[in-house]
Amino acid sequence: MLETALAARISPETLRKIETGRVATPAFPTIAAIADVLDLSLDAVWAEISGAERVVGPAGSTHRSPERLAS
Repeated sequence: MLETALAARISPETLRKIETGRVATPAFPTIAAIADVLDLSLDAVWAEISGAERVVGPAGSTHRSPERLAS
């Protein structure tokens, strides 16, 4: 994770927060930088985000289906 964060020119803590959902809406340049480092197209990132199935959990909270995250 450290190498990814540094290559994307963001702090490891920022990447950690994005991964854990503590940053709900990261800035577009941040996502673009991470995608570039991971050799992902922004189209692929968008497809994953917009195509993710939502599951309603306790108290009406939503999260991605575990099956969807595993793919």
